[in-house]
Amino acid sequence: MSYADLRELQSALTTASDIAFSLDAAAPAPHEAEQLVDALRRALTAASALSGGLGATGCSEHPKGPVDPLYGDKSDPLPAGWGRCLLCNDRRRRAGAQRRGWR
Repeated sequence: MSYADLRELQSALTTASDIAFSLDAAAPAPHEAEQLVDALRRALTAASALSGGLGATGCSEHPKGPVDPLYGDKSDPLPAGWGRCLLCNDRRRRAGAQRRGWR
C-alpha cells in the first residue's frame, strides 16, 4: 500500500459521497447517476490497489501510480496508444507542449 493509493481511495470516496448527497431523491438525473457510478468504480479500483498485485495503471514503470482521470472519458478521450498511467500521460502531455513551443 502506498500513500498515493490511499489518497486516491479517499479522493474517490469523497467525490462519490458529494455526488450521492447532492442527488435529488425524487428523480436523480441520468448524468448524476453516471457520475456516481464513475466515482464508485474509481474508489473500487483504488481499494483493489491497496491489496497489492499489478495495480490499476497496468504500467510496468508505475504499477502503483495514479490512474489518469481522463482515461475512459468519452467527451475528452486520450490519444490512441495512451494508457491509464497518469504519470506517463502527464509526461507525454508535457513533451507535446514543449514540441509545440509552450512552457
